[in-house]
Amino acid sequence: MIKCKKILFIILFSILFLNKSLSNNDENIYQKIDLFSEVLDKINKEFVDEVNQSEVMDAAINGVLQSLDPYSSYMSPEMFENMQTETSGKFGGLGIEVGMESGVVKVISPIDNSPASRVGIKAGDYIVKINDIQVQGKSLTQAVDLMRGPVGTDIEITVRRIGEKKAIIFNITREIIEIESVKSKIIENKIGYLRLTSFNENSSEQIKNKIKEIKKEKKVKGYILDLRNNPGGLLSQAIRISDFFLDYGEIVSTKSRKSSENRKWFSKKGDLIDGKTLIVLINYGSASASEIVAGALKEHKRAILIGKNSYGKGSVQSIIPLKNNGAIRLTISKYYLPSGKSISEVGIAPDIEIEESSDAFVINSETDNQLNFALKLLNG
Repeated sequence: MIKCKKILFIILFSILFLNKSLSNNDENIYQKIDLFSEVLDKINKEFVDEVNQSEVMDAAINGVLQSLDPYSSYMSPEMFENMQTETSGKFGGLGIEVGMESGVVKVISPIDNSPASRVGIKAGDYIVKINDIQVQGKSLTQAVDLMRGPVGTDIEITVRRIGEKKAIIFNITREIIEIESVKSKIIENKIGYLRLTSFNENSSEQIKNKIKEIKKEKKVKGYILDLRNNPGGLLSQAIRISDFFLDYGEIVSTKSRKSSENRKWFSKKGDLIDGKTLIVLINYGSASASEIVAGALKEHKRAILIGKNSYGKGSVQSIIPLKNNGAIRLTISKYYLPSGKSISEVGIAPDIEIEESSDAFVINSETDNQLNFALKLLNG
């Protein structure tokens, strides 16, 4: 128990640096440390089941991080390894990006052609049960752990959806998710269509190559960049991809706790699509890096945005490795559009709002309202 209290002291000592209101009241802090130690002691003695001390410590660390914002969290060594695989473009799972909102796990976006997207899980769904386990009260890390498992195994996900009175149950088979983050097609022999599904390490190179292929095959009159249900990814990739379509001007800026770490990124001369008309499709599942690209192109009047309001994630997370081979995902800065506006909790508003159809993302489908409106606009 002495060792346990020592660990608790280290954890709670960290809180001193995270919570300024407490740091001004040492007496209150020590009272909290004693209280926390007393609570853990009561749990060890009285809880109905035996307590795994390691898991309790992980939960305490994660609780400190998640008290900061919905995007900071602790990753065990296994989760850190999985995250590194995800950003490289290949991983196993259901194919959904999730976050935490008011203690409930919320779907930010399903990945295209993933098990989750095929069964019908949508951005904005709230996951309330995983198999027979209630999710409310669990951390984001715990919920993600429950959704992970061997490839080929089944999982039952229960969600609540705005506008639906009853919970919806999905049965999903876990798969290896191989992400080709850019899909392209020439529509009607004259419109270059680019669908970007994530911002991983090779996304910018993929999109550059797809544009080159389109330019070789046909003389297109305009382009559509589809960022719907793109949950984001690497900031560096968002900056590079924005730069592909801009000739000048600021792309994004970040502001950190220390003013010396504030940064701005600017585009370089050279528009890959030679100034041709560009339309960007967004929806509620467009988040983070997607919003950086859409916001920069909109504010520089380089693109027309069509669809629905985006998610509204205006912060940047850094992955900081730990000695145990795990890591923490910590919000280190907030990003701002070229105008200086933040999109946190607000999102990017489209220039033209068009309702999303149920058959979106079937390229050139007559039932994809947003895509068809974009095509009509480009065809004049």
